Amino acid sequence: MRLHLKEAHASLLVAALVLAGCGKAPPPAAGSDTLIIRIGSVAPLTGPQSHLGRDNENGARLAIADANTQNIVIGGKKAHFELVGEDDAADPKTGTIVAQKLVDAKVNGVVGHLNSGTTIPASKIYSDAGVVQISPSATNPKYTHQGFRTAYRVMANDEQQGRVLGQFTTGTLKAQTVAVIDDATAYGQGLADEFEKAVAAGGGKVVAREHTDDHGTDFSAILTRIKSKKPDLIFYGGMDAQSGPMAKQIKTLKITSAFLTGDGGCSHEFAQLAGDAAEGVYCSLPGVPLEKMPKGADFQKRFNAQYGDIQDYAPYSYDAVGVMIAAMKAADSADPAKYQPALASIDYPGVTANIRFDEHGDLKGGQVTLYQWRAGVKTPVQ
Repeated sequence: MRLHLKEAHASLLVAALVLAGCGKAPPPAAGSDTLIIRIGSVAPLTGPQSHLGRDNENGARLAIADANTQNIVIGGKKAHFELVGEDDAADPKTGTIVAQKLVDAKVNGVVGHLNSGTTIPASKIYSDAGVVQISPSATNPKYTHQGFRTAYRVMANDEQQGRVLGQFTTGTLKAQTVAVIDDATAYGQGLADEFEKAVAAGGGKVVAREHTDDHGTDFSAILTRIKSKKPDLIFYGGMDAQSGPMAKQIKTLKITSAFLTGDGGCSHEFAQLAGDAAEGVYCSLPGVPLEKMPKGADFQKRFNAQYGDIQDYAPYSYDAVGVMIAAMKAADSADPAKYQPALASIDYPGVTANIRFDEHGDLKGGQVTLYQWRAGVKTPVQ
């Protein structure tokens, strides 16, 4: 049966209303009174680190949703924010490809990447294009020390974290001999190097230095060599996909050394992978515990209701979006060239901290907290 033109138009209108009723309302079309602002988010959304990547992206999505309820006006127009999510699979080459993709899409800024190994090579692409980049989780100092005015981060870097880990090892735990393992990435090796420096400064001795990669899960050969050295403590610089199985194998081999890792292994996923071998393991996270963050309790409640448990970095991703939008408001522009100077001098009350940046783009006064896994719970100890 053929429909007349008016009937066809009515049918299409009904279909559109039905589709709109099935989900969220469509975003407003760009017009004379609406400014569409697109913010890129890059993290590993596939592979062994996808749980961390989704955590980052969900933190950014919550910030975007919150901003869209605030009736923000920029340049005389009502701003509507959109998140453009990309997957870099924690791979440096893929990271540069998606960075160029976001540049070509003319995004107004980027939150990411998650890993230092992808953040650092991508940062040059953003810098060359004049696109502001704020990482919520890349901690290698090199990222912000390349001289790029577009590069920022909202958590403590590995110079700070490595120093705290080393001081905790020799000062609090009184460990005199340590073995160090890293995953040969910019993050893992960089953090392990800073940790080793701090241990030496505290009078400790590194009796073994081993390297693996960020894909392996069998560490029996490395751990067997370390066992013969009888270190007081084993430190691992890397992510939870490796530190979880490593903790299990340390227990299986009956190695009595304490086990310590950085923020990459301080997640709920680590505890699930390690099982009962997580008991007593130490780890660190930049920042203060969520319950002590200025707006942590409210953020946790709202995030949990929508996305489930926080892995590690969601609050920082939320703040990375928030501080970027705050700079746009201060400059009354979504053009990175115009709001970047406002970002450099901003004082922003975030969820995780009062965010201010130093001359490199690093967070001023970045803090680090040490935790120990006790009965399946990540418990602050220092």
